[in-house]
Amino acid sequence: MDDLFAPPPFKPAEALVQLKRSLRDLRLLAERGDGFELNGLRVVEFGVDESAITVRLARRAARTPDWDRLVLKSGADVRKCVDEVKKRLARWTEEDR
Repeated sequence: MDDLFAPPPFKPAEALVQLKRSLRDLRLLAERGDGFELNGLRVVEFGVDESAITVRLARRAARTPDWDRLVLKSGADVRKCVDEVKKRLARWTEEDR
């Protein structure tokens, strides 16, 4: 009976497809290989293993950025990651003005 309310198992490969789709929908980011760029600058990179997605997220859009590392192990983590990218994207585009 306890399994009735358990979340479905996390499938990193499927979640990565959804994560990339969500980031493409932002329209400002360009997908390149295993990550995304903003105006030619690498700002997001992905890695996947059997249990999680590892995301490197630039603190600032720069040629050689400092990276924050996120480990996504659930659907909630994926949604938080998309929200964080949206916040940073707004900041990065504001800095360019």
